Formats: sequence, structure tokens, C-alpha cells
Amino acid sequence: MRKIRTVKVGNCVLDGKHIFIQSMLNVPASDIEGSVRQAVALEKAGCEVIRAAIPDEAAVRLIPAIKEAVGIPLVADIHFNYKLALESAAAGVDKIRINPGNIGDMEKVKLVAKTCMEKNIPIRIGVNSGSLEKDILAKYGSPTAEALAESALGHAGILERCDFGDIVISIKSSDVPTMIKAYRIIAEKTDYPLHLGVTEAGTKRMGIIKSAVGIGSLLADGIGETIRVSLTADPCEEIYAAKDILSAVGKGRGVRFVSCPTCGRTKIDLISLAEKTEKALQGINKDITVAIMGCVVNGPGEAREADIGIAGGDGCAVLFRKGEIIRKVPENEILPALMEEIEKL
Repeated sequence: MRKIRTVKVGNCVLDGKHIFIQSMLNVPASDIEGSVRQAVALEKAGCEVIRAAIPDEAAVRLIPAIKEAVGIPLVADIHFNYKLALESAAAGVDKIRINPGNIGDMEKVKLVAKTCMEKNIPIRIGVNSGSLEKDILAKYGSPTAEALAESALGHAGILERCDFGDIVISIKSSDVPTMIKAYRIIAEKTDYPLHLGVTEAGTKRMGIIKSAVGIGSLLADGIGETIRVSLTADPCEEIYAAKDILSAVGKGRGVRFVSCPTCGRTKIDLISLAEKTEKALQGINKDITVAIMGCVVNGPGEAREADIGIAGGDGCAVLFRKGEIIRKVPENEILPALMEEIEKL
């Protein structure tokens, strides 16, 4: 078990006991109302930490507006301009994402570190394969896992020289094997909490696959305190995918969904039923297992292992609850009957 240095981000405690789901607003920073609406939607979807880009002074206005609308921590994403970090801290942000080596001379870094220390604001160092320092790229020839780890440790070292230790590290790559290796290297070299993600993972389909492999592999190793599934899509889709990844590696909260792949024995429209059921379950936060099975071969066994489930028959299904048969329902009534029983759990 990896030893973690405890870092607090608002009301979230990063100590290895809970994995927090994060996403980032993709509404233009100038659109305050749109950003607030999206932040509210993310919180409702299950997001536990929100990050917002702060590209200029005007964008700092996002911070109090979002903080007033949601109850989860807000991270200011800042590049190059140390003054934006200071203004974000003054505006009440819960965490700042900045690379100390990119914001100017040591006096500017010291000022940011001092301000964050006084306000108990942690700093996330975010190293990406597309933004490595020229000297590190020259040393390794490409953004290797070793290069990413060296860059992150170098940035952490700058903050450490300012006596600042409330640090979270991320070292993302769009190449999954590189990302996995980089995080494994850094996990052995430091006890700082780690934020996991595959950067620029792609659209919903491929992005989820790459994130599941990269994030899931590390979570299975016991590495990672916060996660973000980066998708070229609605950020709420990132939250649903993150929940599914956590569930798949046995670290999830909420509904665990099981459905069979169907075969020639299936006599109900199970594919459509499974899709509708999965969508209906997105808003359910109960810690339960739901099984949608197509026939009598594995269906009854799987359904009995679930808290609630069905096993398909010929134009109908048998409904199970905690191993007991409740009743038989016709095909067109399966989903309403299933959701009714879930509400009772």
C-alpha cells in the first residue's frame, strides 16, 4: 500500500482512502452563466472536484460565481501568469494548477507559494507530454515516462525550496503505456497524492477505452487519489465514465451494472433493454448490483447474485431481488418493474 501525504482540497481529503472524480469546464471562460450551469450539472452527475481554465483576469470572476453555485471544490487552471494565481487565491479558489517552472523567476514562485500556504490552498503540478521543458526533451529525445517523471519532480522541487508541501502531481500522456509507466515511476519516488488521467484521450468511444486501460491499471496497483477521464464530449460524460472505471476495478460507489452479451438463446430485445436500463441507472446513487441477463443458462445465477435483476424468457423475464424470485413480467413491462423494485431497495 502506497503511503500518501495528506492534502486537503476544500472539503476533499486526499489520503488514499477515497478516489475523487474530477472534470473540467469546457464552456468559454468568458461565459460566466454558462460555466455556472455546467458546474451545477457536473455536481449533479457526481463530480467531486471541478477545474476551470483561468486564462485572463476577467476569468477570475468565474471563481466566486461557481463557488456560490456548487458545494464541491474548484481548481483554477493557470499557465505562465503568476498574477492570475494570486488573484485566484484571493477569490477563494480551493486548488491551483500551475507549473512553478513556467511562471517566471523564483521570487514570483515564492510569492505564489507563500500566498497558497497562508490560505491553505494546495498546488497541483500538471506535466503533459506536449509541454515538457526543452532541456528535458533534449536529454531524453522524446516525452518518455522518465522525462515526464523528471519534469514533475523538478517542479515539485521548486515548491519544496519554498517550504511548500501541499502538492498534488499529475503526469499525463496521450500514449497509454507511457502514462502508466510514468505514474508508476513517480509513485515510487514521492508520497504526494497523484491525479490520474490520459490527456487528449479522444472522443467518447476511444477516450473511454484509453482512460479505462490507463487509469484502471494504476488504480488496480493502488495508485491514484483523484481521476479525470478526458473526453472530447460533454464533461458529464467524463463523470459517468469515471464512475464506471472505479466500479470495474472494485473501487466504485453507486450502481454496479451487469448484462450478458446475448446469444442465440435470447428471446427478448436485451440489447435495447440493457441500454435503457443503464441510462435509467445513471441517476441512482445506491450501492447495489443490477443484472440484466438474456436467458436461463447464466441468467438465474447472475440475477441471484445481484441485488436486483432479470433473466429473460420467451417474450418475458423473471424478476429477482436478492436471490429470490419476485414475479414474471411481460417484455414491455420489464424496465418499469425493475426500476420500481430498485426504488424499494
